Amino acid sequence: MSPRSLEEYLHAHIPISRAMQVSVLELNDELAVLGAPLAPNRNHRATVFGGSASAVAILAAWSLLYARLSDRELTASLVIQRNSIHYERPILGDFTASATLGEARLWPQFLRTLSRRGKARIAVNARLRGAAQEVGHFSADFVALTAPSGPADSA
Repeated sequence: MSPRSLEEYLHAHIPISRAMQVSVLELNDELAVLGAPLAPNRNHRATVFGGSASAVAILAAWSLLYARLSDRELTASLVIQRNSIHYERPILGDFTASATLGEARLWPQFLRTLSRRGKARIAVNARLRGAAQEVGHFSADFVALTAPSGPADSA
């Protein structure tokens, strides 16, 4: 899956991503980097609204899993089960969220469990960056559920 095709998918199927002007900056099997500008995501203090930062982190984590499953031609719905976010400082401008698997070595086990049980859980982490510095970190557990038909398009 290319960054452009993922971005088009996000904008078509997850409307908040278009409203927040989310862009897919990098995408490979190990990393998904999404970016967003300050303007549509600002709060009353002219910094990034915490909910926007959280949404971009969730989208980055979800996108990493969605792309990995899609590249393997696996159909599953992805739902977030739990997440936490820690903000280290205000985000003063455009920002990014870079998502990686919590423990990449668990991916094969995740796939085996999904294949056998139709349901599997995996952890994903993301780092928030703004103005060339880390501004927060995010962690989440996602559950994949196999579906009898249809794309892996739940968020």
